[in-house]
Amino acid sequence: MPRIFDFGGREVERSATVASLRALKGSGRHVAQVTAETADEAAAAEAAGIEMVVCRAANVARVREGSRRVFVTAALGFADAVTSDEILRTAFSAITTGADAVITGRGHETVRMLANEQIPVMGHLGFVPRKSTWVGGIRAVGKTATEALELWDRFRRLEDAGAFAVECEIIPAEVMAEINRRTGLVTVSLGSGPSADVVFLFTSDISGESARLPRHARAWGNLAALHKAVRDARVAALSGFRQEVAAGSYPAKAEIAGIADAELEEFRTRLESGEIS
Repeated sequence: MPRIFDFGGREVERSATVASLRALKGSGRHVAQVTAETADEAAAAEAAGIEMVVCRAANVARVREGSRRVFVTAALGFADAVTSDEILRTAFSAITTGADAVITGRGHETVRMLANEQIPVMGHLGFVPRKSTWVGGIRAVGKTATEALELWDRFRRLEDAGAFAVECEIIPAEVMAEINRRTGLVTVSLGSGPSADVVFLFTSDISGESARLPRHARAWGNLAALHKAVRDARVAALSGFRQEVAAGSYPAKAEIAGIADAELEEFRTRLESGEIS
């Protein structure tokens, strides 16, 4: 496992680096990426052999509590950082806290600004949920030759702006394969087929927590059922407590502190005598 100095100046081990991800191009090898917003999720990802996680920029420290090894990409939210100064401040905070890269769905000038500071930047192309008004709905992007060519042009412009990677969301698999052969960007497939360098799914989908599973996702677990069992067990326990309070059966003698009869009698006597006012 490579040892590097992170952006905070700490000597660390990483399951992936920008250099190792770039070396995936043309190798036929893939790495996996999932979401993680908590220490527990990050620890689970590391234990499962997942190389990369994505989290909100504000949660980098929490994620790093769970894993010192996974490659962490911090998402710069649209509303969290708006001006150039805010974007740079948020990005530098994320990487010095422990992130290895940032991801943004903003324009090329934002990507260029971050890349000029030698911050590893991942872009977001294809179906971008927050920009779906431009494509008229929740759908794959690149299903016509014209749209696929427009998409390819966005890849080229993103690479020219200095990004090292790009999240590719819901792009037809055949289009993704053609683009991946031609771009120098590390490609991260979310619903865009197996030809990208990195394959990405949400932890909530993988674990079976999502109320509705997207077409491109698959569940390998059923945490929703376990969460329901936990909720039901909690309600049952609270109901039992409430019922016994009402019935006077809680607290019972074994659950309260006692006092010796002589001490209690002396206490009562001294109270009644007015010794303490």
